[in-house]
Amino acid sequence: MTRHIARATLGAGALLVTGALALAGCGSGFDDSGDAGGTADGELTSSDDGLTILFGSSGDAETDAVTEAAAAWSEESGVEVEVKVATDQAQELSQGFAAGDPPDLFYLAPELLAGYADNGSLTAYGDLLENKDDFYPALIENFTYDDQFYCAPKDFSTLALIINKGLWDAAGLTDADLPTTWDELSTVAQTLTKDGVTGLSFGWEWQRIGTFMAQAGGGLIDDGEVIANSQENVDALTYVQDQMAAGTFAYAQDLGAGWGGEAFGKQLSAMTIEGNWITGAMTNDFPDVEYVVAELPEGPGGKGTLQFTNCWGMAADSPNQEAALDLVEYLTSADQQLAFSEAFGPMPSAMSAADQWTSDNPTLAAFLAGADYAQGFPTYDGSSDVITDFNAELQGLKDGDPQQILDTVQSNFEAIVG
Repeated sequence: MTRHIARATLGAGALLVTGALALAGCGSGFDDSGDAGGTADGELTSSDDGLTILFGSSGDAETDAVTEAAAAWSEESGVEVEVKVATDQAQELSQGFAAGDPPDLFYLAPELLAGYADNGSLTAYGDLLENKDDFYPALIENFTYDDQFYCAPKDFSTLALIINKGLWDAAGLTDADLPTTWDELSTVAQTLTKDGVTGLSFGWEWQRIGTFMAQAGGGLIDDGEVIANSQENVDALTYVQDQMAAGTFAYAQDLGAGWGGEAFGKQLSAMTIEGNWITGAMTNDFPDVEYVVAELPEGPGGKGTLQFTNCWGMAADSPNQEAALDLVEYLTSADQQLAFSEAFGPMPSAMSAADQWTSDNPTLAAFLAGADYAQGFPTYDGSSDVITDFNAELQGLKDGDPQQILDTVQSNFEAIVG
């Protein structure tokens, strides 16, 4: 039986910020060369001021864990820390920048990095971190903009294949049948589709379907080149479309559920594609459903999944950036990240914590394995809007034209990538 007690970690990027965020107010963090961030010479501001942290919390467990960690660092350093839980972080952060009084540190999603970096609101401190080399390279890339590593990834999540053990066993399937290729996934999905249960369901958004694009060898942007309408991506959407037509794949929403985890928990589908935040939902809402977690199968292009993360953004207007940097190093240390993982579920962004995390969470090892081949959210300013439009088109994929859908995404990304 596989039951987990971890809380859902929406703070790790499970939810897309929809619509354009008004990146109000420019920070004053420009160095003498006029570059945003003010860290080209490695200097940070220093003062006796305390620090303020602003973050959007997934619940009491995350709030308590961050508050306790900040308090422990404060006692050790002698620097006061005020922890604020945001009601609407995007709005509150923009208001803070506009007023010239932003929090010193805050959760920052990859899709918001470029906008805040371009208007000078952020300090690019990544290269100053003593633990820089301990972060997964893909996460560093997710928070690198204009060749500057801006901020430390606080944790992350990936997507994996979640399988209903009871339905799997009842269908006569064993560990030997765990799908490792698209053909095998199609076969087991067909086997599991019966008695009103669909073999595989997932949400109708790129944040799930994008896994197939990655497995086909595609994606959205590769080294600054927009590749959204590549043949690999067309093949990926066509594969999904064919399985939908066969009735073995379905959108969770078409099954009457709000997301893949709900469809899976209600046993409307035998498998789903979700992140490690599903463990909290299963424990809280569907404690009697046994499940196993496996790596997503390879496609024509090999292994592929998506990653979701936030970093610890640092304000250019912070008067005590040296202390803020020290606090970030404390919060992203292996030991502290393992404590956060135990408290509310995310995976550590520190590679040195991998062995201990896997030992503590052996049934979830597939999520961490995905770190080696995961693709992240595009960091270009306006990416959220493009993905929102893409998701609207994907809702009609079953009867749509994959090439036409992707041509639109290609055009929209080209407009912002330049």
